Amino acid sequence: MPPRRFTPQEANQALVELRPLVERMVAAKGALDEAQERRDEAARKIAGNGGGIPPQELAALQTRVERRAAVLACVLSEIDELGVLVKDIDTGLVDFPSLRDGEDVLLCWRLGEEAVAHWHSLDGGFAGRQPL
Repeated sequence: MPPRRFTPQEANQALVELRPLVERMVAAKGALDEAQERRDEAARKIAGNGGGIPPQELAALQTRVERRAAVLACVLSEIDELGVLVKDIDTGLVDFPSLRDGEDVLLCWRLGEEAVAHWHSLDGGFAGRQPL
């Protein structure tokens, strides 16, 4: 099935549903990063001299990482179902497939921006953003 294509108006209308998902995505990624760091820190202490950390604590930290990863995967799936492409999980950068003058392009939006107001070529990336 070909990807969904958005007009600028459709992309902006989609922000009503998309913005809260992207906010959840960024928060979930931050929570996952934090859980991974805590797990890795505990693993380093255990590998060193045990660090007074019971092995079951490491298992609990690993479970927390897995839960956080599952939450992030769920949000990413919801965004994907909308036909929107996630480009940067940490900053909430997403692209909307679109057509401009008969060419495939990507409408570009990042969390914190009021509206979808930029586009770039398929290989131009964020650095190649241009105003609509």
